[in-house]
Amino acid sequence: MTEQVQPVHRRYGPSAQWLHINEAHITEEAVADLAGFKSNGVNFKLALWNPQPNGVRYLKALTFALGMQLSPANRERLRRTRNREVGDPYSVRCNGEPVCLDYLQAVHEVEFMAANLPLDGARIVEIGAGYGRTCHTLLSNHEVAGYTIVDLPNTLALSHRYLRTVLEPEQFAKIRFVSIDEVDEQVRGARFDLCVNVDSFAEMDPDTVRDYLALIDATCAHFYVNNPVGKYLDKMLDGHSQGTGVVELALNSGLLRDVIDIHDSEAVLEKVPAFVSAYRPGERWQCVARERAVSWSYYWQALYRADPVPR
Repeated sequence: MTEQVQPVHRRYGPSAQWLHINEAHITEEAVADLAGFKSNGVNFKLALWNPQPNGVRYLKALTFALGMQLSPANRERLRRTRNREVGDPYSVRCNGEPVCLDYLQAVHEVEFMAANLPLDGARIVEIGAGYGRTCHTLLSNHEVAGYTIVDLPNTLALSHRYLRTVLEPEQFAKIRFVSIDEVDEQVRGARFDLCVNVDSFAEMDPDTVRDYLALIDATCAHFYVNNPVGKYLDKMLDGHSQGTGVVELALNSGLLRDVIDIHDSEAVLEKVPAFVSAYRPGERWQCVARERAVSWSYYWQALYRADPVPR
């Protein structure tokens, strides 16, 4: 049997862990050149965790930081939105409440909308609801009159199943689920106080977005939008893990397709006027509020109000 050699104890010497780090990562060769050291294995042992295998760690750190900054009003919005743990999200606990990034964003969205128009009694249509987190948060915090969701069939099936599970029966009964093939029949003749679009117009064909904006112009009194101001092509962010074909699809979707540095605040701010203009549904619409959205650097939110149609 080979006898394991124990490291010689030195009064101020490194631990066994740091002996390994010095041998494997912070080697003489690695520290001889400053080029790139803050984004490689040297700094991943000094100051940062490697973001590639530590993505969940960073997601939870972001969620925790934002969760601890919630205002008392948004903590109450979150608390009233029950059953948020359905689906096993990546969650942290802040002040006794489980918090995930999806619902952190949702309470901020509802806060922005509620500050700019009355939501109690409102008739709402949401285009592209995902699994339904914004709808869930709105119905849990306001006595809306009705909520229509327009979406693709598979996503519509998911939001139907999810919302039926997390909402009370009387809340779920307020929702109407409309497939994209039923829009002209079931939506065009209706009237809504508010249309909501969160993070889906940027993923549609440009002509489809224009068709929806025309529909909003014809049927709605207010429009809330929360979407990116542009595109990114920084391979460092995701390694283009889904392939170049998927990257090309993303770059060619939406109305705002300029590629920018999404982590340059000035570059993002420069694109805001184009964002506000692109999502204005028509000539009679005015942008009454706009600001950066939580939590992504290049997302903006805006609320538009339509002037009454002259009789």
